[in-house]
Amino acid sequence: MQLSCGVFPGPDSVEHAKIAEGLGYERIWLYDSPALYEDIYVHLALAAQATSTVGLGTAVLIPHLRHPMTTAAAIATIARLAPDRFVAGFGTGFTGRLVMDQRPLPWAYMETYLRQLVALLDGEVVEIDGRPCQMIHHPDLAAPRPILVPVVVSAFGPRGQGVARDIGAAGVMSIGAVEGFDWSIQMVNGTVLDPGEDLSTPRVRDAAGPWFAVMYHHMWHGGDPTVVDGLPGGTEWRTAVEAERPEGERHLVVHEGHCSHVTDRDRPLLDVEGSLFGQGMGWIGTADEVRAQAEAAVAAGATELLYTPTGPDIPRELTAFRAALLP
Repeated sequence: MQLSCGVFPGPDSVEHAKIAEGLGYERIWLYDSPALYEDIYVHLALAAQATSTVGLGTAVLIPHLRHPMTTAAAIATIARLAPDRFVAGFGTGFTGRLVMDQRPLPWAYMETYLRQLVALLDGEVVEIDGRPCQMIHHPDLAAPRPILVPVVVSAFGPRGQGVARDIGAAGVMSIGAVEGFDWSIQMVNGTVLDPGEDLSTPRVRDAAGPWFAVMYHHMWHGGDPTVVDGLPGGTEWRTAVEAERPEGERHLVVHEGHCSHVTDRDRPLLDVEGSLFGQGMGWIGTADEVRAQAEAAVAAGATELLYTPTGPDIPRELTAFRAALLP
């Protein structure tokens, strides 16, 4: 099993990358959501220069944000700064598009984009927007083509997994193991409990709460916002959202703190009577309990676990999770 970690591009991401490398994480994945985080490629470049052995990856790039040529040039840059350490992950942009009130990209769009990108990195002439394109960088300005960077696809269902196979992706990323791929990356979250801690401990709530709140965010954005009323505290939470912004702008507040922080709006969801916090939302348990979940994931076919720590003390989360899984 390989153990990697996810990092949000921001003021502390380079320091977190250095800590992860020192702890022995296999790879550091950075997230791509410009409305929520700083620029992914800037922070990849900084991380590449601040580390020397740990792998770097994108989890995941959203194709509609950048022209294929722009992405190809960016990949060439990071591949040069971190030789043999970079992996390019792509996805349909679920939250990265919802935060702009757009639905995830269709897989037909994804397949076309990825084929164009791979061909560009191979040095081929590619038709984009009806005109031929090619990486024509002078040898002094970029590595010669082909630029060999593994591509992985975030694919939760059969259509996406089929696209990953069709384009020859090196692997897939999902919330569970995916059969038929030698490289199956499972995304996990949660926190390792210290002796005496439980779900009521403030540290635990701050560390695991962000991922729990995402359930409300996504249900609200599923088409009928009132669906969230069926969850504990959902009606009060939705009323607070609607009071903050007019209709048409509410998506701009719903996803605040997405997977990274517990906002003041979301915090009551952890305390409301009947709260579902801790019930199947992340790996929250003792070191032995978290290790058992990891062993079950590997037995089911996961070859890499991508752990994304959250809360106010990321170094603590990285250290505790690494010690629990690989003591």
